[in-house]
Amino acid sequence: MNLYTLLATSAARYAARGAVYHGTLRVLTYAELDDRARRLGTAIARLGAPGSRIVILAENRPEYVETLFGIWAAGAAAVPLNAKLHPREIAEILEDAEPALAFVSPDLAEATRGAPCPIVEIGSAGYEAMVEEPACNPVDLDPDTLAWLFYTSGTTGRSKGAMLSHGNLQAMQIAHLADFETLAPEHSLIHAAPMSHGSGLFILPYIARGARQVIPADPHFEPAQILELCDHHPGCGMFLAPTMVRRLRLAAEAAARVPANLRSIVYGGGPMHLAELRSSLAAFGQIFTQLYGQGEAPMTITGLRRRDHEGDDMRLLVSAGWPRSGVEIRIAGPDGAELPPGETGEILCRGTVVMQGYWRNEAATAATLRDGWLWTGDMGSMDADGLVTLRDRSKDVIISGGSNIYPREVEDVLLAHPAVAEVSVVGRPDPDWGEIVTAFLVAAPGATPDPVALDAFCLERLARFKRPKSYVFLEALPKNAYGKVLKRELASSLR
Repeated sequence: MNLYTLLATSAARYAARGAVYHGTLRVLTYAELDDRARRLGTAIARLGAPGSRIVILAENRPEYVETLFGIWAAGAAAVPLNAKLHPREIAEILEDAEPALAFVSPDLAEATRGAPCPIVEIGSAGYEAMVEEPACNPVDLDPDTLAWLFYTSGTTGRSKGAMLSHGNLQAMQIAHLADFETLAPEHSLIHAAPMSHGSGLFILPYIARGARQVIPADPHFEPAQILELCDHHPGCGMFLAPTMVRRLRLAAEAAARVPANLRSIVYGGGPMHLAELRSSLAAFGQIFTQLYGQGEAPMTITGLRRRDHEGDDMRLLVSAGWPRSGVEIRIAGPDGAELPPGETGEILCRGTVVMQGYWRNEAATAATLRDGWLWTGDMGSMDADGLVTLRDRSKDVIISGGSNIYPREVEDVLLAHPAVAEVSVVGRPDPDWGEIVTAFLVAAPGATPDPVALDAFCLERLARFKRPKSYVFLEALPKNAYGKVLKRELASSLR
């Protein structure tokens, strides 16, 4: 089973329909997308055996779709990387994944200098030469074959690659169609969020139904641009982080209009505050669906359907929803024993959507996949009727603008600065970003840390979105009797 079948089926059925759009301009029909992807598949197959990893490092752009399916046609695995990553982080992932090739957009080529694999700039003469190859026949694959190596930040500061198979992603797209959206060829997916993450995963159900892929002309999230695209394209849906929903709402309210073609917004990647959800429902109507998922169970653990947003049931609106189709949920204590309804413990899930494990990391795999269950690291409770509510994040992840930021990796960088003796990083609640990174610091003896210098130091070593937005200087960090920093006490001081 090769995910390429989704494109092949739609190309046969909807050959002349528009498949990929750049802004309002149609770039490829389904027949053209199928042809270009198969030609790329031929070129990719010559560079490595089936199972080779192929990196995509690019901002949102039309070629993302054909490159992704070209990788699968060759029987290779896609490794999409966040375009906002720091070059050091990119280098670490390239070293770990050992790709046979990396497709890189021109603006990001410098970040891959010295990469341990060939680099092809998307849109270059070399790229177009690959598209001139004869079209291949997609490789037939076992469902457990690696399809997408999803790198997610780890608590140790180094990314881990969640291995998502063709079967995992097929289960994800089937659950999407079963739970969230009834899609048709007349519908459009606007890629407002990064295609390297959630928005890219939604390519699959939309391709399966012969719908449009719409890539904004400006790859940065610009609410006014998204509203205009919703006026142009039919039946528009999109995946947005809560902070993006808020920005879109404010832009719509400022313009005093709601696009007639805005059909669906799936939100996730962080908590949506109740007040904002109510405001967005008032502005856009009952078009919202909520998901809770992880890279390890892509986009598919629990969710709230559109009808769950009807009325004003606070119990529902503040929850993470019910288990998704094909997914079982259990709330467990540290020993793995299932807890009674209403009690808080770690959220465990299992189902076909759960990853195969972490790439070349047996220890992390063994710690996360136990007795057939994925230990999510998130704390929550489940009512007697199966409704799940998130309570805390046991891994201390900060979710800012839909992006996961782990305090440990920020702390490791700041501790390398000679003026810093101790540091603890937590998230400060923020109406625009959900949370912002805040660093509590104790200065080294005789030193006076300068926030501007600390910023510059972080930017040399971290992606911009991970750097602290504010610094708080203390004489000492609060600690318990065992010397552990009391992060909750620090976080409480910010609320």
